[in-house]
Amino acid sequence: MTLRVRPISREEHLAFVTARPSASHMQVPSWGDVKPDWRAESLGWFGEDDGRPVGAALVLLRPLPRLRRYLAYLPEGPVIDWHAPDLDRWLEPLLGYLKDRGAFSVKMGPPVVVRRWSADAVKTAIADPAARRLRDVPATEEEPGAAEVAERLRRMGWRQAEPGAEDGFAAGQPRYVFQVPLAGRTLDDVRRGLNQQWRRNVKKAEKAGVKVVRGGYDDLPAFYALYTETAERDRFLPRPLPYFQRMWTALTAEHPDRMRLYLAHHDGEVLAAATMLTVGTHVWYSYGASTARRREVQPNNAIQWRMLSDAHALGAAVYDLRGITDTLEDTDHLLGLLRFKVGTGGQAVEYLGEWDFPLNRLLHKALTLYMSHR
Repeated sequence: MTLRVRPISREEHLAFVTARPSASHMQVPSWGDVKPDWRAESLGWFGEDDGRPVGAALVLLRPLPRLRRYLAYLPEGPVIDWHAPDLDRWLEPLLGYLKDRGAFSVKMGPPVVVRRWSADAVKTAIADPAARRLRDVPATEEEPGAAEVAERLRRMGWRQAEPGAEDGFAAGQPRYVFQVPLAGRTLDDVRRGLNQQWRRNVKKAEKAGVKVVRGGYDDLPAFYALYTETAERDRFLPRPLPYFQRMWTALTAEHPDRMRLYLAHHDGEVLAAATMLTVGTHVWYSYGASTARRREVQPNNAIQWRMLSDAHALGAAVYDLRGITDTLEDTDHLLGLLRFKVGTGGQAVEYLGEWDFPLNRLLHKALTLYMSHR
């Protein structure tokens, strides 16, 4: 059956994506409203009957300065049958549409899991001085079919992209994430899955009187104050406050529970805050922030436990703590964050990563050189 790609309405797009519980929050129509520097389009795949779409995607188009040419980006998408033996039948009409649209290069992030490592396996690897990168550590579980998807992409001319920061033209989502499976588990099961230090810290926060509450739009400045402090401490470039205000407005307009804000209070002061995103049965811990003050009352553990508990109450199958570092070396300042996430008792997950298709090789190469010298 021949497939065609054409624009679809936001309503069609949202109906398709929300009917698939594992679709990313970056593939709902409202995510395009969060990115004003990109032009967003909802696309659908249709068979010969041209009825309901059989696939969908949010495509972000970033204009090349002074040229009417675009970088097309499908973050953690598209939402199609990735394990179809005739994958080219899905991707070729996408490339044709985007080329006609003026794209000079296409970047996408197949939502295909490659490997998983249990919390114990990651903990053992961190303690092993010979283990330098997670990718070199034997996996607890390998996903059948992932290697075939990668090979099909290579045969079609797709190239595995180098990881980059989502800055200006660069776009990149984490290849390695940490997730806590919730399907089929009681909340007591989840609590027992926490390591001893985590359980101790959650109890310590409760005894100290840490109160975790849900906030709203008006609480975003309080979150942002902690976020900028966290950025300075952890050495990353913070997004501006209007970004989070725009995210709140766009996502909650699409669904009132698409984005939540949590704040951990202690003795009248907000010590930690975090955002949570939900699509179907997948819940993400999106952004976190905390102060260095009164860390002994463990506000970060308290806020994560509340979010995990609420995700479980929502019927989530997965609580996703998002990106982790691939390096296991003590010198990496991100190793502490990996240790923190490992304490939840979940699993490290490797995805297929992001892939590029140069529609105009000269412009694609020029962009690659430009980004490598920034």
